[in-house]
Amino acid sequence: MKKKIFYVIVLGLLAAMLFAIFSQPGLDDFDTQFTEVTRVRNENNTGPVQRVYIVTVDQVNKEEMQLYGQLMPYAKLGNTKVYFFDESKPYPKSAQLGDLNFDPEFNINCLAKYEKRFGFEGVLMNPFQ
Repeated sequence: MKKKIFYVIVLGLLAAMLFAIFSQPGLDDFDTQFTEVTRVRNENNTGPVQRVYIVTVDQVNKEEMQLYGQLMPYAKLGNTKVYFFDESKPYPKSAQLGDLNFDPEFNINCLAKYEKRFGFEGVLMNPFQ
């Protein structure tokens, strides 16, 4: 009898863990259509990893932009930046590392910037205005 109770508890915990694993939000769960245009990552695997993403969206939704950014890879002590652009306006087709991540002519069309680095995470709306 004690073995049956033990197995029932173990199966219940296993079922709860599997549900938690497979019910995590993914890119298909968003109302906003996100399209990754380009990305760049530095070659450094032993120090801070820098990542820059250019993404187009079909609507402006700050909460979903935050969640999308949280789904992007991040390395401790590194930096991940995601720039969001309206898909119907001109946007950069390439990205680069450093302080200037794309051609400044597209700054006016940048809807938002998500950034995650050590000690900071957030979305800044209209980052160049």
